[in-house]
Amino acid sequence: MRRIVVIAALLIAAPAVAQTTSPNGSLTLQAATDRALAANPRIAAARLGRAVNEAGLAVAAERLNPEVSVEFEKETPKQSFGVAFPLELGGKRAKRIAVGEATLRAGDAELAATMAEVRNDVRRAYFDVLVSSGRAIVLRELRDLSQRARATAQARFETGDAPRLEVLQSELALNTAENEAAAADGSVAAATARLNALLGLPLDARPQLSTAIDAGGPVVTNAVLELARGQSAELVVLDRRIEEQRAKVSLAHALRDPEVIPSATFTRDSQPEFMYGWRAAIGITLPLFTSHKAGVAVEEATLAQLTAQRLATRLRIEGDVSAAAVSAETQRLAYVRYRDVILPQALEVEQLAQDSYRLGETGLAALLQALQASRDVRLRSLETVSQFQTALADLERAIGAPLP
Repeated sequence: MRRIVVIAALLIAAPAVAQTTSPNGSLTLQAATDRALAANPRIAAARLGRAVNEAGLAVAAERLNPEVSVEFEKETPKQSFGVAFPLELGGKRAKRIAVGEATLRAGDAELAATMAEVRNDVRRAYFDVLVSSGRAIVLRELRDLSQRARATAQARFETGDAPRLEVLQSELALNTAENEAAAADGSVAAATARLNALLGLPLDARPQLSTAIDAGGPVVTNAVLELARGQSAELVVLDRRIEEQRAKVSLAHALRDPEVIPSATFTRDSQPEFMYGWRAAIGITLPLFTSHKAGVAVEEATLAQLTAQRLATRLRIEGDVSAAAVSAETQRLAYVRYRDVILPQALEVEQLAQDSYRLGETGLAALLQALQASRDVRLRSLETVSQFQTALADLERAIGAPLP
């Protein structure tokens, strides 16, 4: 019985405790995530957005250029040289800078959200490889058992203890098992290629994954809800967008202040009155046709929309997190029952069926039925742990932050 439990543990899970890197160069989930955050092309592209926002901030900080004029006239004064300096009233430049800084912070929040999505993609791809590998192990072992069953059936047929039908049945079971094992190996290769693409590795690389397939402890709904409320990348992005929009509203109000343009002009050759002279003037924009009230209304309406969107998003996230937490905990408990109770029993039945057939106590049909039942139980246990990891990935995506 102890040997059966050990075999079950080896088939279903990798070591339960894994370091970031191990002596044989294996790859933990944390190490895979760190590599993806450093090398994933999607994140690299998102990081380039900061340069765009920094350039936008530099544009916002620019000052208006002075206007220089030169006039040559037939009437006196015949020459005039003037300069005008536009003045921005109402703190327009400072408010433009505030908008640029808020946009920069919003861009950083969007980068963090992209990194959270990539992190979640890595989690899904990582455990897809582990689950696919577990299925391949189970099906390869069934193939090996079918080979031994065929050899036993052939030996019993040759000694006259079994009919030819048992040999044909064993060959059919072996061919089916070989076909399923080959398909499982293909699934492992496909899942590994998807993970390699996320990590920036060659698609045909074969990283050794060392995080346990059942990694993840009990899920407490209230705890993950608090984590979502405080660290959700989606909510942080909306908070930064609301902050940016408030800055835009302030700038829109400032744009309602009129523009003032003082100017000074140097004149020359106004004989016989004078040779050199000057004049000063000031211009102001009168808000007769355009008062920027519509611009203020647009920015305020956008702010109200973002605020309502944040409320709706928070409620949706809380619902998604609660549902994902319940699902994850349910799947975890189901897998624990498979691992600790059902799977050892199925392996024990399988071993007893093999022994009984080898000793001639039962026929081949009973052995094949036992092998099929054991395989189905082990595959269902893998499906359960796969659903558990999928539920954890769904929970992490709903939270918008790494699971503790």
